[in-house]
Amino acid sequence: MAVINKTGSAHHELAAPTRRPPLPLVSLLLNALACVGMMLSIWAIFLYAPTDAIEGLSQRIFYFHVPVAWLAMLSFVIVALGGAVYLWREDERWDWLALAAAEAGAVFTTLTLVTGSLWGRATWGTWWTWDARLTTSLILWFLYIAYLMLRSYLGKTPTSARAGAVLAILGVIDVPIIYESVNWWRTLHPAAEIGTPGALPPSVVLVLMLALVSFTLFYGALLIQLYQMVRLQYLAWRLRTRLQVVD
Repeated sequence: MAVINKTGSAHHELAAPTRRPPLPLVSLLLNALACVGMMLSIWAIFLYAPTDAIEGLSQRIFYFHVPVAWLAMLSFVIVALGGAVYLWREDERWDWLALAAAEAGAVFTTLTLVTGSLWGRATWGTWWTWDARLTTSLILWFLYIAYLMLRSYLGKTPTSARAGAVLAILGVIDVPIIYESVNWWRTLHPAAEIGTPGALPPSVVLVLMLALVSFTLFYGALLIQLYQMVRLQYLAWRLRTRLQVVD
């Protein structure tokens, strides 16, 4: 693309890639699968899964809380992985993936804290307690917010990408701490694993697995949409910057 500046000379800009990636088709497929999975999950959660004899109807929050908590942790792993590969290969596409995963992860971490508070109020009688898993999950939320604030403050620059990558790589250690917190400390959360024989009824495990798959499909579709948005924002910012330099 050639741009005529004020002196009348032609200034050639690097053209953006013209080939359209296959991501929209993948996103459409994931959205369709997620829609079907969500409808089946809602039916299974409220009509198929048994009502807990102790917690009653409030236990059904479990089928929403666990999937969003899983995706909150998975998303930060993707942020750290994207940042690490960016530092290694200096390919900005990995940075776009990290930033998109951070935006999605912040939402899912917020949902984790909200659903956990609702469930805790019904089960434990309190909205919040400084339980080890709750505290480490709150730290994860602060890590997401710090990452997004850092990226926003430094702008769309390589320095921003590198600083965000370092923060994510250092902060990802919180993810295994969250997972193992129920085993390392005495917490209000149960320490039994889903796969442990007799830990959960088969019908509960089935519904939980359906919800996990459905939420993960939805997360995948959302991540693709956010990645495309971040990509277009960077390309638009780069074009605007170059045009200002030409003027």
